Amino acid sequence: MSRRQGLGIFVAAAVSLSAPVGAYSDELTAEYGLIPHPKEITVLGQGRVAPSNPEPAVSYDVPPAWRPEQYALSITPAGIAITAADRRGEIWALRTLDQLRDSAGTYPQLRITDYPEFPVRGFMYDDGRNFVGVERVKRFIDVMSEYKLNVFQWHLTDKPAWRIESRCHPRLNDGKFQRPGRDQGAYYTYAQIRDVIAYAGERGITVIPEIDMPGHSDFFKTAFGFPMDSPEGMEVLEECLAEFFEEIPAEMCPYIHIGSDEVKIADPEGFMKWAQDIVRRDGRKTLSWDPGLAVDSLTIRQFWRDGDPGKMAYPAGVPFVDSGMGYLNYYDPLLMPAKLYFHTPCGTGESGSDALGGILCLWNDVRVGDKDLVGRHSGMLGGIMTFAERFWNGGKIADEWLGTVIPGPDSRAMALFERFQERMAAHKQRRNDGEMDYWEPVHATPWEVEISSGSDSVRFTAYGDVLDLDALCASRGIPADIPADCRVTRVIKSERDTVIRYKIGFDAPARSNRVSDGIPARGNWPNFGTVAINGVPVSPGEWDEPETYRYHYNTWAKPEEELPYTNEQLYWMREPVEVPLAKGDNLVELRLRRHFKGQRFQVGFVEVR
Repeated sequence: MSRRQGLGIFVAAAVSLSAPVGAYSDELTAEYGLIPHPKEITVLGQGRVAPSNPEPAVSYDVPPAWRPEQYALSITPAGIAITAADRRGEIWALRTLDQLRDSAGTYPQLRITDYPEFPVRGFMYDDGRNFVGVERVKRFIDVMSEYKLNVFQWHLTDKPAWRIESRCHPRLNDGKFQRPGRDQGAYYTYAQIRDVIAYAGERGITVIPEIDMPGHSDFFKTAFGFPMDSPEGMEVLEECLAEFFEEIPAEMCPYIHIGSDEVKIADPEGFMKWAQDIVRRDGRKTLSWDPGLAVDSLTIRQFWRDGDPGKMAYPAGVPFVDSGMGYLNYYDPLLMPAKLYFHTPCGTGESGSDALGGILCLWNDVRVGDKDLVGRHSGMLGGIMTFAERFWNGGKIADEWLGTVIPGPDSRAMALFERFQERMAAHKQRRNDGEMDYWEPVHATPWEVEISSGSDSVRFTAYGDVLDLDALCASRGIPADIPADCRVTRVIKSERDTVIRYKIGFDAPARSNRVSDGIPARGNWPNFGTVAINGVPVSPGEWDEPETYRYHYNTWAKPEEELPYTNEQLYWMREPVEVPLAKGDNLVELRLRRHFKGQRFQVGFVEVR
């Protein structure tokens, strides 16, 4: 078999080797800390070894029933052997080997057989709003390959700017026509785009450029004076696409994402037919957002509505990828891994002719100041780990949709998540790049919750070191648009007088719309929050920028959107708070208030170990 066979991504899955339909179990793999966990592990011997022949011997001689990307890896004192269905399978075997190797260069003696449930496992970054440059994009690709993701959706155009070199229409690259302060004039040359695509291919990843049309194109109208969907705009766009297709041939880039979301135009049917035809005429396949402008049955839909799949059906009878698990930039990065983990990929947990897999998205609508904080502010690494685990293995974790609600400690779903977080913690410990410094595991800690709204009051027990009070209110019929006061309490038992560090948060602003209570006055917590241990208040410490960044409204397309987030505005990025505990029982009491429309009503009290 050719080393390059099997690199196509949108392929119907073959039959399962051994795992029951919908099954998910990591019991065999927790000891080895692998992410994502493999399908089968056989222990070949006790103790760790440094093989006498450490260079893997690779074979592509596999049974016909093997799936794309499948591999077998064996490690013995004599050497390391890899059998792979294709080049990707070999790469994933090497990534598994990387995770098994310790600092002394030794490995456990194992045989692993593994393959993905879903053929599409992707990550999307929005370079149109915040340009990060080739080296950072390559770092994204390295992380993706580390966790066996195989698609990079490169969102290259958006409202602020067009990030693709344009020789035929250099006005598109002229910073004076782009949003002020948004990396004006920054773009990728065709040579850089080819370099990134080649770099990704060597690491098992297909790049899908996204050229959003006709929506998200404010820069286009500013540059030319007419919109993309006008006859003049379509002529310009066709010339730009022809240039792109000549510079980036179809064999290098077989898929183009045409966007199409969040826009209203006079002739949507005509425009989308034109866009699909022009891309396919060059021998490429199309993707578009769903919901978005209507496309035909050949276009792969990227489903992006976040919510209960039972109430929001996936596209029917057409190929689709799942981005309905939510965007990294929208949720608290300490809570998002739980949401991703409990999400059932494509609604069933199984791949099929239509259910191709998923793509995890990171949109930073707000301008980013220090681009090295893009991933940390939105929990990119923890999100990728969790997404990779679920879309590699598929299956169902929970019998019901949980969203951001943490289940009880005795549930199967939480037991599995706790074991997965142990693996995440091991990966954090062995990394030295700082990209997971923001992250701590979230446990099913019980809290007594009392929410009062007007004359109504409700009490219940909820679980989690982070409580999404919006979701908990919704499940109990408390409307989201009315003021509410919340009191949550728990008891912490301590064997001695001590001081424990906690990340404490009463605000988790999205990195997209900036709705937030901001940084409060000195000595105060956001959202009228208070913390008390055995009745003694706990101070938030000194604020560097007190009484700033308080926006009780959506900042899209407003000047406030151009103010970057700083670490102080995001509780997961702040220094932990030292909390004194006395020997015996300690009553923890947190209070906060939902006091403006659109507020992210949640509370976090997460131990830092």
